[in-house]
Amino acid sequence: MPAPELTPPQSSLPEAASHFGAHVLAGAAARARDIAAATGGPPSTATLPAPPSPEAPAVDVPAPRIGLDRILRGPSGLGTAGLRLVLREEEQPTPPAPPEPSPPEGVPIPGLYHHPVPEPDPVRVEEVSRRIKAWAMDEVSLYPEDWEEQFDGFSVGRYMVGCHPDAPTIDHLMLATRLMVAENAVDDCYCEDHGGSPVGLGERLLLAHTALDPLHTTQEYQPQWAESLHSDAPRRAYRSAMEYFAQAATASQTDRFRHDMARLHMGYLAEAAWAQLDRVPEVWEYLAMRQFNNFRPCPTITDTVGGYELPADLHAQPAMQRVIALAGNATTIVNDLYSYTKELDAPGRHLNLPVVIAEREGLSDREAYLKAVEVHNDLMHDFETEAAALAAECPVPSVQRFLRGVAAWVDGNHHWHRTNTYRYSLPDFW
Repeated sequence: MPAPELTPPQSSLPEAASHFGAHVLAGAAARARDIAAATGGPPSTATLPAPPSPEAPAVDVPAPRIGLDRILRGPSGLGTAGLRLVLREEEQPTPPAPPEPSPPEGVPIPGLYHHPVPEPDPVRVEEVSRRIKAWAMDEVSLYPEDWEEQFDGFSVGRYMVGCHPDAPTIDHLMLATRLMVAENAVDDCYCEDHGGSPVGLGERLLLAHTALDPLHTTQEYQPQWAESLHSDAPRRAYRSAMEYFAQAATASQTDRFRHDMARLHMGYLAEAAWAQLDRVPEVWEYLAMRQFNNFRPCPTITDTVGGYELPADLHAQPAMQRVIALAGNATTIVNDLYSYTKELDAPGRHLNLPVVIAEREGLSDREAYLKAVEVHNDLMHDFETEAAALAAECPVPSVQRFLRGVAAWVDGNHHWHRTNTYRYSLPDFW
C-alpha cells in the first residue's frame, strides 16, 4: 500500500502580517501593486492571482516564477525609496571614474547557476580582517602561530563583507565574522582538519553548545561549567562570539540562532556516524544531512547583522522556513563543489555530493560532479522561485529586506568560494 501523500502546508503569512495593523497591510498591498507595475510581471504571461476571499475554497495555484532581481531591487512607488538597500541606477549620482580594478582571482564552475557580485568594499575588508585577527589571537587564543597562514588564507573578512552588503557598521559585520570563525574552529578541531574525530564527537559538541545555550544548574556545579567554557579554543570562541551577538540581537534572534546551531551540530553527528560505520549514505540521505550540516546559521542572522529584526512569527512561517532551507542547501552544495579537489587530496574519505553520487549511482567522477552541479542549480532555481513568491505574498518591509539579505548572502558565498584560490581549485572535468 503506497504511503499517503502529505498535505502541502498552507501559508498563514497574511494572517501573521495582520499583527502589524490594518494600515501596514494597506501599505503592503499598495507596494505589491507598485512592484508588479514597475516590473511588468514575470517573463511569462502569467499574472499574480488575487487572494481568495474567506468564503471561497482554497485553490492551488502554481507559484509565479518571478525574477529575484525584483526582490533585490525592493519596492517602488510613492514613499518607498527608503525601503530599498540601494538607489536605482537612474537615481545614482554620477561618480568620478574609479581606477581600473584588478580582475578577481578564480573562475566559476562551468554551468553553475550563480549571480556575479562586485568585489567587497576593500576598506571594510581590511578593517574587519584586522579586528577578527585581534579577537582570535588576543581575546580567545584561538590558534597557535603555525596556523596563522591558514587563518589569513581563509579571508574571513572578505567573506563576511561580501555576504552582508547592508550591514550598517563594522561592529555589525563583526557579529557575523566572530560566529563564522568560531563555527569553523569547532568544525576543524572537533570534526576534521586539526585533530577532529567522529569518536566522542557528541560529547564535545554538547559541551560546546552550552557556550551558546547556557547551562542552568545548581550553585554547586555552576562554577565548574563556567570554567569549562575556557578549556579549549572552540568553546572559548563560541562563548565570546555568542556574548557579542546576544548583546546586539533581540532575545528572539538569539534563540533563533541557538536553534540553528543545534541543527548544525545534529548534522555533524550524522556525518560522524557514517564515518564510524564506514558507510556511504544514499544520495537523498546525504542531502538530508546537508540540510542540517550547512550554512543555515549564517544567512539566518542577516537581519541582526543588518541592524533590524524579522519578527519571530514571520520567520517561523513555513514559506519563510522553506526559503531559508533552500538557501542553506544551495550554498552548502557550492562548498561541496569548490572544495572537491581539496577534500580528495586530504587523508581519509571525505563525503561530498559528487563522491556520494558516484558511489551510489555508479557514475564516473566527472559524471557525478556534473550531476551535483545540476542538483545545485535546481536548488537555486527553487530558492529564487519560492523567495519571489513569498515577497509577493507578504510585502511587509522586514520580509522584503530579509529576503534581499538572504539572497545577498547566497551570492556573496559563491563569490568567496570562487575567488578563494588559496583554499580551492577546480577539477579538470571540462
